[in-house]
Amino acid sequence: MRSSLPKPLHPLCGRPMLLHVLDALSELLVDRAVVVVGHGAERVTKTLQEYGPPDLIIDFVDQHVQRGTGDAASVALTAFPTDDDSDDEDIVVLPGDTPLVRPSTLGTLVAAHREANAAATLLTARMADVSGMGRVVRTKDGRVSRIVEELDATEAELEIDEVGTSIYCFRRSLLAPALRRLSPENAQGEYYLTDVVGVLHDAGHKVVAVECEDPAEAVGVNDRAQLAAAEAELRRRINHRWMQAGVTMVDPERTYIDSAVRLAPDVTVFPGTILQGRTVIGGGARLGPHVRLVDCAVGEGASVEQSVGYDAVVGRSAIVGPFAVLQPGSAIAAGTTTGSFYTASAGDEESV
Repeated sequence: MRSSLPKPLHPLCGRPMLLHVLDALSELLVDRAVVVVGHGAERVTKTLQEYGPPDLIIDFVDQHVQRGTGDAASVALTAFPTDDDSDDEDIVVLPGDTPLVRPSTLGTLVAAHREANAAATLLTARMADVSGMGRVVRTKDGRVSRIVEELDATEAELEIDEVGTSIYCFRRSLLAPALRRLSPENAQGEYYLTDVVGVLHDAGHKVVAVECEDPAEAVGVNDRAQLAAAEAELRRRINHRWMQAGVTMVDPERTYIDSAVRLAPDVTVFPGTILQGRTVIGGGARLGPHVRLVDCAVGEGASVEQSVGYDAVVGRSAIVGPFAVLQPGSAIAAGTTTGSFYTASAGDEESV
């Protein structure tokens, strides 16, 4: 199975948005991921090469002229090697702005696609507010016939509450010919990947849909308000996972933990705590209230209260704060009590 990923690189919970999509994808048995890049390609490529899932092969192709999602998919296909077994492969296509999609949802999509022996399987959702989204049009017997973009929809089609999520699984041998039949004769003058659904249906191929149990998973991030909503949901998932693993959070709604942070069991986190970057917290440590640590290491049993730290080390059983500042490169020795309004710099005598 292969995958193709158009777009982008906004930060969520300390990681670029696209990395969350790649993380979900990496839990499937995929051969490789192809990321379609355009504006800011160098930055995107460098970030994904450095922080992408270690066991996932990532290739990059440049969409020199952005002519729509159908064109992006065509460009992506050029990165996949051609061999004797390629006709039997499936290709998963995802947008890069859906950081909430779960691996289990992608797994369900692929399983349904293969069970139905479908040419295409699309992930759909039913939402109260479907503005801006493509509507899923079905035949009288309930089969998926096409997806119509909002700008091209009739008044009757605009009443449909089932929408496409831009997440698909295609049979590779049929995707490329279908893409060649796309036309830019639409309201935006672009090649729509959504039109592939209609092309395959009209050619007599089976197209099926899987409805997403949680529509929030498939919502794209297109503005700052949607970015904040996605951030809140990711934060809720992260906090829930850590509490399930034995971390105590006095007020999870006021606790902010990046996805790369690592916490040992029996850590206690008080409200207003922000842990960012590659911070690592030892077992039994107590953090907060009102602590911000970025790329820090805190030893077992240590306590940090109302303080900030950047690229610093707090030794085992040390007590830091309140109102301490740990500057980059500083280290608080095990068992040390800093007291109030303490500032630690790299090379201080009180630090090690």
